[in-house]
Amino acid sequence: MKLVRAGSTTQVWEAMNSTDNERVALKALQRDYRTNKEQIAMLRHEFQVGRNFSHENVNSIHDFSIDRGVPYIVMDYCSGVNLKQAMRLATEQLVNDLEPIIMQSARGLQHMHEQGWVHRDVKPDNFLLDENSHIKLIDFAIAQKIKTGFGRFFSGRGKVQGTRSYMSPEQIRGEAIDARADIYSLGCMIFELLSGKLPYTGTSANDLLTKHVRAPIPALGAFCDSATPEFAKLVADMMAKKPEHRPESLAQWFEKVAAIRMFKWKQPPSGN
Repeated sequence: MKLVRAGSTTQVWEAMNSTDNERVALKALQRDYRTNKEQIAMLRHEFQVGRNFSHENVNSIHDFSIDRGVPYIVMDYCSGVNLKQAMRLATEQLVNDLEPIIMQSARGLQHMHEQGWVHRDVKPDNFLLDENSHIKLIDFAIAQKIKTGFGRFFSGRGKVQGTRSYMSPEQIRGEAIDARADIYSLGCMIFELLSGKLPYTGTSANDLLTKHVRAPIPALGAFCDSATPEFAKLVADMMAKKPEHRPESLAQWFEKVAAIRMFKWKQPPSGN
C-alpha cells in the first residue's frame, strides 16, 4: 500500500483490490483515533451516506470494515490533487479549465441533493481534480439527511459542524438546513476559485463566523475581471444571507448559468 494523504484523524492509502486487481483507496483512522467511538461512527456514517451515490462527479464508497483494530472505508481511487492544492500550486490546468471544473463540482453536489442529502462541508479540499480535469466530490462524514415536511419544524438546534470559511449563516446558527446551505458554500468556493481570495476572513473564529452572518457580500468583480457581471451577480446570489434569496436548488442554478456567459473570455488568465 502507498500513503496518499494524511489528515488530523484519517489517512488515505492507495491499495489493490485482490478480487479484481483494481486500485482502490482506503480511508483509515489514525492510530490515536482507532478506538474513538465518535470517529468510528463518523467513518461508518460516511460509508452509509456514500453508498447511496452513483455519479461520475461523486466518489463511490464500497465498504466499511474494522480489520485488526483499524476502522476503514473502501472507495474508488482518484489520482490528482484537491482543488485547494491546485489553487496553491496555481496550476495551468485549473486556470484553463475553470468553467468545466465549476460545472462538474455543481453536478456532483446536485446528485447528492437529489438523493436527499446535504453535504455540509463544501470546500475546495473536498473536490478532487485528476489529470484530465475530472472532478469528484468526496468526504461525507458530516453529511445530513435533508428534512422535509413537519421534520423541518421539530428538528431543534443541530450541532454546528463544517469549515468556518465556507459555512452558511443558517448552518452557523445551528438551524435546520437544506440544499441552499451547500449552495452558499459552493458560492464561497467559486468566489475563491475565481479571485484567489476567501470571501471573508476574520481576526478570530467568532469574527469570521459573524462576517458570514452579517457582513456585506463581497463583490467578485472587484477581485476578478474575467467573470461576466451576470455570473458575478449569480455568485453573489448564492452567498445571500437568507436561504430564500439564493437559488432554491442547483437545478435552478444550472438554468440560470445556461442563460448567461460565465467568463468574458474562454480561458481566464492567471493572476486575476
